[in-house]
Amino acid sequence: MIGFIIEFLKGQTVGQLRRRGAIIGENVHLMSSSIDKYTAFLIEIGNNVTITNAIVLAHDASTKPFIGYTKIQKTTIGNNVFIGMGAIVQAGSHIGNNVIVGAGANVNGIIPDNSVVLGNPAKIVCSIDEYVNKNKERMEKSLVVEKMCSDMKKKELINLREKLGDSLGYEV
Repeated sequence: MIGFIIEFLKGQTVGQLRRRGAIIGENVHLMSSSIDKYTAFLIEIGNNVTITNAIVLAHDASTKPFIGYTKIQKTTIGNNVFIGMGAIVQAGSHIGNNVIVGAGANVNGIIPDNSVVLGNPAKIVCSIDEYVNKNKERMEKSLVVEKMCSDMKKKELINLREKLGDSLGYEV
């Protein structure tokens, strides 16, 4: 059983998932994420999607020990979606277009277009427009760095940490 879990949790590439029947659009980034490869044929992911260290399922094996069968259901993720670290998208969920799923959220059901969801269970906290406008306003008062932190040298990072202090900042 441990071997199965380890195998399941290994990240997959877009190409591997497409070969297993997943329908995946363009500009999709799976960053250390686990997409249900055994039922990948039931997963649809739109264009411009980033999934970061999250899990996307199209099955639920909780019924297997009791009735001998595993539940399977189509799971869809729309266009222009960001799924944060540690989020879980349960089998049968439908995430609309222009959605942010916050880190650690547990999605089960329908998330409408233009939503930001957080929590366990995931709940809508605001619209995409509200979220974008709020952050644009914050940027006017915050430190904005025109270089990715991952491209900075140690000295630059130390300097940035000092400049930020305890305040919010933004990187390109």
